[in-house]
Amino acid sequence: MPMIAFEHVSFAYPGAVSPVLRDIDWTLAEGELAVVAGPSGAGKSTLLRCINGLVPHFSGGTFGGRVVVDGLNPLTARPEAMCWHVGFVFQDPEAQFVMDRVEDEVAFALENAAIPRHEMRARIEEVLALLSLERLRDRDLATLSGGEKQRVAIAAALALRPRVLVLDEPTSQLDPQSAQDVLDTLAQLNRDAGLTIVLAEHRLERVLPFAHQLVHISGQTTQGSTSLVAGPPREVLSQIELAPPVVVLGRALQWSPLPITVAEARRFGPSSTKRAAPAAVRETGQETHGLLCSDSAREGAMAAEETTVRAEGLQVAYNGRRVLDDVALDLHRGEVTVMVGRNGAGKSTLLKALVGLVPLQRGQVWVGGREASHMTVAEICRQVAYLAQDPNALLFADTVMEELLITLRNHRILATDAPINPDALLDALGLRGKADAYPRDLSVGERQRVALAAITVTAPSTIMLDEPTRGLDYDAKAHLLELIHGWRNAGHAVLLVTHDVELAAAAADRIVVLDGGTIVAEGRPAEVMPMWPEFAPQIARLFPGTGWLTAEDALAGLQP
Repeated sequence: MPMIAFEHVSFAYPGAVSPVLRDIDWTLAEGELAVVAGPSGAGKSTLLRCINGLVPHFSGGTFGGRVVVDGLNPLTARPEAMCWHVGFVFQDPEAQFVMDRVEDEVAFALENAAIPRHEMRARIEEVLALLSLERLRDRDLATLSGGEKQRVAIAAALALRPRVLVLDEPTSQLDPQSAQDVLDTLAQLNRDAGLTIVLAEHRLERVLPFAHQLVHISGQTTQGSTSLVAGPPREVLSQIELAPPVVVLGRALQWSPLPITVAEARRFGPSSTKRAAPAAVRETGQETHGLLCSDSAREGAMAAEETTVRAEGLQVAYNGRRVLDDVALDLHRGEVTVMVGRNGAGKSTLLKALVGLVPLQRGQVWVGGREASHMTVAEICRQVAYLAQDPNALLFADTVMEELLITLRNHRILATDAPINPDALLDALGLRGKADAYPRDLSVGERQRVALAAITVTAPSTIMLDEPTRGLDYDAKAHLLELIHGWRNAGHAVLLVTHDVELAAAAADRIVVLDGGTIVAEGRPAEVMPMWPEFAPQIARLFPGTGWLTAEDALAGLQP
């Protein structure tokens, strides 16, 4: 008997025109690790929430079919019973924290379940050791890094000793090393403790090495059922379009068996593949994106060195702890600058400092040639669009289209005079058909794109994005990349903060590495990224010394 079984499962949210899941059949054996992937909004999170009964007991809606997990039906057992069998970790670990201290958070579920004190103590020690959290037991949760918070959330979920662990994009907010630490922990739990694990993830390059099964959901088929393909990762990847760079390269060069990791691809790599000289590094395309093709924008694109934002000697501290130390950064028209760094390095703080949202202890910022200390945040944001990590902070209208129109009204721009046509912008972001939807009813990835549309509809001279790929699938990231290059080619300055090294490799004209509040490296991506192994994309690791960063680079450089 499988650990998890879906039998003809359908589900529609309250008021929805059509079901998000329809006629799904899927099974997972005990002790397996399954990765759930697919486009944003296809139903991945809904599928996960069916496993512990949050759908439909918490969400409401219409449920059909049958789910069996560890011998129980979540529909009849309800979440309060299923929590003993299924641990659930949400995309944002802070959203599920209820205590301030690490050990108290782990103990919270045990106290609510009235576990005897001696057994509670044993279980706390067990999960703290399992997740390597002993040294953090007395720490305030607010002081932890993103990876540490994720491990605490997993520990709290495991305290009740469930047989199944479900995680919704557990690495979406983590830097590459922290993400690897969390995935190594999950792999150990799966391998050594026999825990059945289901996790949703967009960045497949991170998780495929650990997966027994890849589950791909891609919306509705022509027959009306939800399209779901499940099986060993290598088999599923041969049937679907989305894939990490190594898989894209393997398909194009007809490598067999299809490699799904860099280690597997090395059998077909430098020693067995003829390639052009290392100088064959891609040149950034210069096509101008149709949404931002005004004459003034083209003129701006000619002035690639014109500085839109300048920072000198920035110093910022929180609670006596220095977060930024002597940071200098210029943003230029017609250039995409990508900033990478570990969680807690100060990246988000730097973006906030550039738009006046945090006070400076020392240093100066200039925006459009004006010293920013004499400007209000509203004045700065007329020239600098800033998208924070949490898109919900920008969403408060009743419809998606209204979010864009509010931005235009705040800038005293008529919709008919918008620098970018709102309908065309939504279409470019894959939000066609969502104009009348309530923003907070959308998936995380869709909300991210709505917020992105709201800040860029005025075509500001500088665009700053903090982790914009959270919740985005490969196709949505391709559309985002097209927009970023369109902004650059139209003469806008773009600053992108991301943990997604593959996107950084494809997007950047310049890479900036921030570490400990200080810029420690800056330069061309082909020069900087290979020097920092944790920020090196798959292709750079597969073909060291070539300067290639993407599958397209490798295909262009390889000779028949």
